[in-house]
Amino acid sequence: MASVNMADVKRLRELTAAGMMDCKKALEESEGDFDRAVELLRLKGAKDVGKREARTASNGLVALKQAGDSAAALLELNCETDFVAKGERFQELAAQVVEHILDTKPADVPALLESVLDGKSVKEHLDEANAALGEKIEIRRFAVLEGGFIGSYMHKTDPQLPPAVGVLVQLDTANAQVAKDIAQHAAAMAPKYLNPDAVPADVIEKERALFEEMTREEGKPEAAIGKIVDGRINGWYKDFTLLEQAFVKDNKKSIAKFANENGVKVEAFVRFKVGQA
Repeated sequence: MASVNMADVKRLRELTAAGMMDCKKALEESEGDFDRAVELLRLKGAKDVGKREARTASNGLVALKQAGDSAAALLELNCETDFVAKGERFQELAAQVVEHILDTKPADVPALLESVLDGKSVKEHLDEANAALGEKIEIRRFAVLEGGFIGSYMHKTDPQLPPAVGVLVQLDTANAQVAKDIAQHAAAMAPKYLNPDAVPADVIEKERALFEEMTREEGKPEAAIGKIVDGRINGWYKDFTLLEQAFVKDNKKSIAKFANENGVKVEAFVRFKVGQA
């Protein structure tokens, strides 16, 4: 078996994003033939696709596609390592898929996977990337906003990696600076819901039950528990709903007040962070 040098191994790894040992073995097996080594890695990747189903894809990126100021899509595409996340092929795949999402507006992830992109299903594109990159590649979620004025903000948690946080904000009236300010706020403060009315009833019931138990354990008078719990629920809204949160650039006003002062209404928002619910 031919010996290989680390420079060739590194070059093959950079080209294919395969593991270091897999690259070394492929070069040894191909007796230093670089093109043959690439083919061997591709074949190995195709065989290993099924084995990766149970593995965790907790790295990745958030991709954005906008069409003017009134339509935009966000996509969270996951992989297993940041090495693959910063690779050109992975990022090109994300760009292709998020553009396809904005063009076709599929109902959900299963519908997206079945939809056809450049003559193949999106799932087939993912399977090919899975085989070529040697990692589990999956679409976790996506969202599309249309209408009004849509601003966006993409944030890199590491300058060497693609964006890991993406936010869309939909306003009823065009105001690019306000949209950007609110999107940046949402990226930093991670609201879960737009406003109290948007919080599912079962979520509030769970929080209320928790606050009631906590208040009783604190020994508060039974007659006062309801009022105390209501206050704590209102505090929860200020933590987890966008419009009730204190504006990060001026904590004396809420996002709702900031928007109102600028003559706009926040209709909707989407915030994705890689690996986060």
